[in-house]
Amino acid sequence: MTGVEQVTAPLADHGEGPVWHDGWGGLRWVDMLAGDILALDSATGEVRRHHVGDVVAALRPRATGGAVLALERGFALLDAAGLEAGLPLRPLGEIWPDPAVRFNDGGCDPQGRFYCGSMASDAAPGRGALYRLDADGSVTTVLTGVGVSNGLAWSADGTTAYYVDTATQCVDAFDYDQVAGLTARRTLVRVDDADGAPDGLTVDADGHLWVALWGGSAVRRYAPSGRLDGVVELPVSQVTACTFGGPGLAVLYVTTSRQGIDPATQPASGALFRADVGVGGLPVLTYGG
Repeated sequence: MTGVEQVTAPLADHGEGPVWHDGWGGLRWVDMLAGDILALDSATGEVRRHHVGDVVAALRPRATGGAVLALERGFALLDAAGLEAGLPLRPLGEIWPDPAVRFNDGGCDPQGRFYCGSMASDAAPGRGALYRLDADGSVTTVLTGVGVSNGLAWSADGTTAYYVDTATQCVDAFDYDQVAGLTARRTLVRVDDADGAPDGLTVDADGHLWVALWGGSAVRRYAPSGRLDGVVELPVSQVTACTFGGPGLAVLYVTTSRQGIDPATQPASGALFRADVGVGGLPVLTYGG
């Protein structure tokens, strides 16, 4: 497939969770363990950095404006002007007390509920879970026994959810509806250890999945059947997540990490990349609270 272009300097220690939203004026992502939200000015290429906590794992736009965030051990809200104006977060309370477990990645369902999953800081197996934040602020535990909760996205018709627990080396699919939630879990893709580990993912307008490979220097495209359909190679190994953005959502943006990397060997680690891959994405699903 097409090659990639480096968009920014290697400015993130652990870049994750890219999201394109026109209401924000473009792309945002997180430098997760620095607790910073990064915002790209598409016209100038300038990146603004906003510190919001010890950890910021994921964010999604709110239907009313602003953003919903997953911090270290709980959710928080920002009003429409909050990020740019430096207004304070509105934390929604700590979900668990264990400081050795933190949030990691998430996304919204078609009904506007925000999900985020957790992991142990040392990636100890089975200590994570997947949580759902409803519009009324209530929190439900959706999955337990998770290793490293990562990518989560829905098909265009909303009937299938795709999910990565990196510790399993798999991308799983669930049947989904508003009442029953996530059911009928099955393995869609199993990634060989030698090819890296599945991390963040997104779904394109043709219904194919794009999966970032941590340690694999690539983003892979898979058909809804699980068949490998393409590969975008990157010049860095720790590839974390991807999303579509730009005019018509026609550009694939890819975040990377420099954790554990010697910058002399991979000087671009931690940069944001883009690729024109010949297909567009789906609009981001927003949080209804």
